[in-house]
Amino acid sequence: MDMDLIKRASHMIRKSSKTFVLTGAGISTESGIPDFRSPNTGLWENIDPMEALSTTVLYNYPKKFYSQGYKILLDMKDAKPNRAHYVLAEMERMGFISGIITQNIDNLHQKSGSQYVLEVHGNTREGSCINCGKKVDLDVLTEKVNNNEIPPRCDNCHGILRPDVIMFGDMLPEDFNIALEEVENGDLLIVIGSSLVVAPVNYLPQMAKKLIIINSDSTAMDFCADLIINESASAALEAILYELKVE
Repeated sequence: MDMDLIKRASHMIRKSSKTFVLTGAGISTESGIPDFRSPNTGLWENIDPMEALSTTVLYNYPKKFYSQGYKILLDMKDAKPNRAHYVLAEMERMGFISGIITQNIDNLHQKSGSQYVLEVHGNTREGSCINCGKKVDLDVLTEKVNNNEIPPRCDNCHGILRPDVIMFGDMLPEDFNIALEEVENGDLLIVIGSSLVVAPVNYLPQMAKKLIIINSDSTAMDFCADLIINESASAALEAILYELKVE
C-alpha cells in the first residue's frame, strides 16, 4: 500500500469541514455480497438485470420477479457489515465525515452504526403499496410471497406491494436530490467501491470540489479525482483511520 497516498487522503479529510462518502457495491463484497459489474464475478454476468429487477417484470410478470429478482434482494438482507462499514461509522462519530450516500440496498451502513445515510437506490428493509403508499416491513412482504400470495397485496387497500428498491424503470428517490445538494455544498467527496458508470449517480463526483476515489480497479471518473487509491475498501479505510488518529 502506498502510504503517501494514505497520508494525503488523511490530510484532505482533516482540512475539509464537510466530507461526504459515496459507496458502491465494492464496499460490500467483503460481506459476501457480489458486485454487479466486475468481469467474470459480477452479478450481471449471470443474470440479466432487465429480467431480474425491472418494473416491467414486477408489474407484468410478478411470478417471474418474485422467483428471481426478489431472491437477489433477500440474499442481501441478512448480510453482516465488514470492517469498511464500521470504519466509516467511526469516522462519522469522530466528526471526520458528515454522512454517507450509498448506491447499495443492503442496509449495512445502518447496521454498522452510521447515522446519516442517503440511499439513492432504496433499501431492503421495507416494502410499500403502489396504490396507497402504506409501508410494510420486508418480512411481511416475504411472508405473503412464501404463502404464494403473488403479487402480495396490501392489507389496507388490496393494492400491490413491492420492495422499496429502485429498479430499472423507477424514478430516483428524494434522497438523490438531497445527495446532490450535500455534495454541491460540501468540501470533499470520497468515492468507495463504485465503478461510477451508472448515471445519474456518477454526476456526483463531477460536482465535488475535491474528490478521492478508493477502488480496487480504475473507474469511469478517475479523470475527475484529486487522489486515487487502488486498494480494497477495508484496507484503505483502516489505514486512513489510523493516520487520522495519530495526526
